[in-house]
Amino acid sequence: MPVDHGGQLTARGAAAPAPPTAATAPAKAGTVPTQATTAKATTAKAGTARAAVAVGEAKALRARYDQATAALDPPLAIVDEGAFDRNAADLTRRAANRPIRVATKSLRCRFLIERALACPGYQGVMCYSLPEALWLHAMGTCDDLLVAYPTVDRQALRTLAADAQARQHITIMVDSTAQLDVVDRALGEDHPEIRVCLELDVSWRPLARKPLVHIGTWRSPVHEPRQAAELAALIARRPGFRLVGVMGYEGQIAGLGDAPPGHPVRAQLIRFIQARSVRELNQRRAEAIRLIEATTSLEFVNGGGTGSLESTAADTSVTELTAGSGLVGPTLFDAYTRFTPAPALLFALPVVRRPGPAIATLFAGGYVASGTGTADRLPRPYLPTGLSLTGVEGAGEVQTPVRGAAAADLQPGDRVWLRHAKAGELAERFGEYHVVHDDGQVTTVPTYRGEGQCFG
Repeated sequence: MPVDHGGQLTARGAAAPAPPTAATAPAKAGTVPTQATTAKATTAKAGTARAAVAVGEAKALRARYDQATAALDPPLAIVDEGAFDRNAADLTRRAANRPIRVATKSLRCRFLIERALACPGYQGVMCYSLPEALWLHAMGTCDDLLVAYPTVDRQALRTLAADAQARQHITIMVDSTAQLDVVDRALGEDHPEIRVCLELDVSWRPLARKPLVHIGTWRSPVHEPRQAAELAALIARRPGFRLVGVMGYEGQIAGLGDAPPGHPVRAQLIRFIQARSVRELNQRRAEAIRLIEATTSLEFVNGGGTGSLESTAADTSVTELTAGSGLVGPTLFDAYTRFTPAPALLFALPVVRRPGPAIATLFAGGYVASGTGTADRLPRPYLPTGLSLTGVEGAGEVQTPVRGAAAADLQPGDRVWLRHAKAGELAERFGEYHVVHDDGQVTTVPTYRGEGQCFG
């Protein structure tokens, strides 16, 4: 079922800004320019020109967004449709012809999920809860739904068991027989067949695969190929369940940027870890799949995330990839050398105060992303360029001060555009997204929250 959408506004289109490049210092006056100094001077002029173009593009982009949403009152959130589509195409390029399953938690908006699924190279969705999968199936969004995390929601399990169509299209995740016990207790041991995917732990354990050093996310306890084969055999023998897939999320590669700003030593360490982890993982995952398929056939082997599409696609045991965050380009994905997603999801806050000559105070803005609780989880001022949060207040619940040269030109009623650190969580703050089309028109669509849905 398509998402309903409404109101139209007009604005002119503009290209997305490119990052500025620092200029190289010109040769000293009075010296004879050598080939090297001439090259430096040429580089300096080119760098200055690129920086000027970037500044001009940033101003044009801000004007475009301001004009497109002029009839709307901030706080508000927009999706740049052109940037979203370009990101979608770049993800398929990086996936090297492997189908991409859309990670719904990174979008949480049916319009965007359906738009991604309509793009070439996308197939199926990866949900973050069983109630979400049941809802998306009932709404007709998709008929291939994988739930990425184990569920102990008894009511949702009962709903799944009672719906023959849903049971054909929804697959739940397990990593132990204890989770199968939960299903049996909720449904009774004579329940209809439930589709199951086995999650393989694909973190890196450099010390002879012992958990003394664990680099990656803490997810499944199934790390070794032998463990995976044993669990697969138990599932295959268990009445009421059918093993159809294997999934592994390499968070230490897909979710960890290899170019953290201002930390060159850390960047080198991350690249070292990722290179070693990729080699080890591809061998271990392939062996696990070989052992599992010796006893039962699989419909799919899922792997990867936005940050690891290239390396996961190179693993011949993987049949499909997953991505979501790369469609909208949150700030956490600025720290990668392998790809550069365009900022496609932004939010605007209004200026309400001018407490100083180079500072402006915005209304609301405390949209802090989940995770480590570090500064990289804070939203980041984007347009106009040259603004930053203050170290004392950061992003506040009811006010967010920003400082910088650009603040001098801001007045109450103006708006500042910011980017969120993580992709999908902004949808928990806004009931609707305003989709800015390339022709300047705007379509308003509901997020999950706008449709009255909250899945935890």
